[in-house]
Amino acid sequence: MTKAAVPIGVVAIVLMLVVPLPAAVLDLLLGLNITASLLILLVAMQIKRPLDFAVFPSLILISTLFRLALNVSSTRLVLSDGYAGKVIEAFGHFVIGGSLVVGLVIFVILTIIQFVVITNGAGRVAEVGARFTLDAMPGKQMAIDADLNAGLINEKQARKRRTEVTAEADFYGSMDGASKFVKGDAIAAIIITLINLIGGFAVGIVQRGMAPGEAVSAYSLLTVGDGLVSQIPALLLSTATGIIVTRSASEGDMGSDLLAQLGRFRQPVRIAGGAALALCLIPGLPKLPFLLIGAAFLVMASRMQETLPDDDDADTTPAAADEPAPDSPEAIAEKMRVDPLELEVAFDLVDLVDSSRGGDLLDRVKALRRKVAMETGLVIPLVRTRDNLDLPASQYVIWLNGVPAAKGSSPAGTVLAIGDSLDGLPGRPTREPVFGLPAKWVPVELQRQAEMAGATVVDRSSVITTHLAEVVRQNAAELLGREDVRLLVEMVRRSHPVVVEELTPALLTLGEVQRVLHALLAENVSIRDLVRIFEALSVRAKVSTDVDGLVEAVRASLGSAISHPYVTPDERLHVLTLEPAFEQRLLEAVRTSDGGQVLALDAGSVDALVTGCSGLLEEAESHGFSPVLVCSPQVRAALSRLVRQVLPRLPVISYSEVSRTAQIESLGVVSGAVAIR
Repeated sequence: MTKAAVPIGVVAIVLMLVVPLPAAVLDLLLGLNITASLLILLVAMQIKRPLDFAVFPSLILISTLFRLALNVSSTRLVLSDGYAGKVIEAFGHFVIGGSLVVGLVIFVILTIIQFVVITNGAGRVAEVGARFTLDAMPGKQMAIDADLNAGLINEKQARKRRTEVTAEADFYGSMDGASKFVKGDAIAAIIITLINLIGGFAVGIVQRGMAPGEAVSAYSLLTVGDGLVSQIPALLLSTATGIIVTRSASEGDMGSDLLAQLGRFRQPVRIAGGAALALCLIPGLPKLPFLLIGAAFLVMASRMQETLPDDDDADTTPAAADEPAPDSPEAIAEKMRVDPLELEVAFDLVDLVDSSRGGDLLDRVKALRRKVAMETGLVIPLVRTRDNLDLPASQYVIWLNGVPAAKGSSPAGTVLAIGDSLDGLPGRPTREPVFGLPAKWVPVELQRQAEMAGATVVDRSSVITTHLAEVVRQNAAELLGREDVRLLVEMVRRSHPVVVEELTPALLTLGEVQRVLHALLAENVSIRDLVRIFEALSVRAKVSTDVDGLVEAVRASLGSAISHPYVTPDERLHVLTLEPAFEQRLLEAVRTSDGGQVLALDAGSVDALVTGCSGLLEEAESHGFSPVLVCSPQVRAALSRLVRQVLPRLPVISYSEVSRTAQIESLGVVSGAVAIR
């Protein structure tokens, strides 16, 4: 029944345009119109952002139609019966006060206020708001995508923010059109009032035989009363429209924000009160009003508690009393400490780190730690971010265990456009730091042009964060320390104590567990499923503690979870295989060394293996595929150790690790038929 109330109400409003209403019903509906308009105005003042009142544009249309229907009904009663109910008559007598000229002047003033001031201003703000909101929509969508890729938000939050961006654009577009209803309503009110005056004068003289003065007095009273009854709700709705379109997003409603922002500082209130008292010195001005106002402002200022903007640096009291002296052994040892992961930025990139200037790089790095942990199972150490004045402008350096691991640039005032059709855009050509794709640093002002040219546009913070993420993934094994392994073991102990008690220290030490986890991370195998990893190690360690054997036992336990990241969205796994005879030769060439299993091959066989794999890999990548090399479990460890040295982007998995649900698609067979040079 609640859902049907609005459609029934709209149909009733349309019927009001053609069906005569009794005066008593018209009084009830006029009261409803005034009260509903006041309610809409109060709601508009209470909301925190325009989208909290998203139904407002449709409500404007319904309210305008309702008010026009009331105008038609009241006009019908005025002209036919000379009486339109108590409400219109009371408004006419009270406002006019016995003078037709006063009533008309007041009506015209109200109309001017609504039409010239409020309606025109609200319409202009709505038009500009719609234009800027639509122009900013692509940038907001890209910012959401960048936050999603950086791990700041998940897919559900991204969908919610995209929906909000779309809803905001639709709202301001609707408000731009709805403001035209308000403007048209103001014009219609003037025309209807003139028609009522002329029509009432004609009906009174022609049909009722009144004298001209009597006809003007009788019908003008009702006409002005009708106009005022309609104009007051229209003025309330116009004011609500202006409040909605001029409302900026904040944490509170309009009243709270007004009091908090106007009363934030005592000095302006004190000066205003003093100025009001000073006006009393002007000869001829009444003293009492300005004395009361000035005294009220001064009392208000004395009771206000001045609040200053939050500043994290405000509390800068010397807290270094407990800090060691700069030349003490403790301070020197602290400076000697090598951080596992550091990010150095040049002086002109500090704005990306400074949150007070809108920089979000630190937040993105924090989100990156969570994302990497969910992907690989490795909780990377805190990334120490610091500026380096010795770095060239726009450059950054990623340090790994005290050694530079990667570097790049991120010029201020630019965005990175990635694509092949960038010749028409001004900027500095470069290469995307992770995949080496052709790119160009273009000015921020040309972002829209770059997008229209088909380029993928990435902001500076996303470039650095993506580069850092790739460095972490490539060096995940080096970032897993002995203390990190201990923490992982303790985490499993809390949920599966028996698994840990059986494994360590009875069968394997922490160092041996660390070596196994290192080997898994080096081949991009996630170690999130530590329970299964530890269970597999417990079984294998009772037979042998050889690292390669432990690793292969773990991989066999994880099974298809290893190949799952390489399965395409359409459930296909692209593979390269070895010729059976060639694979048998490799199996016979497996030897055990101090560093694990290796392939003792002659130069020709190595050349055949490398050439065959690289040729098939390049051909597959040219078609957009990312294949894996599949072989038997007995030769996988040695073959992977060799392939990683020359083709690190080609994963090597065994037949037992192939996904059970994916459709296998072979892209080629590696053969050993290559002449020895």
